[in-house]
Amino acid sequence: MVIESDKYTYRVLWSDEDEEFIGLCAEFPSLSWLAPTSEKALKGIRSVVKDCVSDMSKNKEEIPSPLTARKYSGKFMVRVPPEVHRHLAIEAAESGVSLNRIASAKLAH
Repeated sequence: MVIESDKYTYRVLWSDEDEEFIGLCAEFPSLSWLAPTSEKALKGIRSVVKDCVSDMSKNKEEIPSPLTARKYSGKFMVRVPPEVHRHLAIEAAESGVSLNRIASAKLAH
C-alpha cells in the first residue's frame, strides 16, 4: 500500500520557547520542524514526514495511515466523575433529550 505523505494531518504553531514556528504531524508525533516562518515550518515537516515514510517503506515497517483515511465508529467510552454524570443526566432530562445527545453536543463545542 502506497501512502501519500501530503494526506497526513499537519499543524504549525508558534513556539515561545524556540522563538520560531514549529511544524507538527499528528500521525508522527515524534517528528517536528522549526523554522522562522509558518510556511517554512510546514514545508519542513512535510519533507521530514515524506523522508520518514520512504525509509519506513524501504525497511518494510508499518506506516501509519492518515487520520482522514481511517474509519470511525462514532462510539467511544468516556469515564467521568459521578457528580458530572449526575449533572449531565439531570440536564438531559430537563431538556427532554438523551444523555448521549447532551454529551455529544458538549463534546462538539
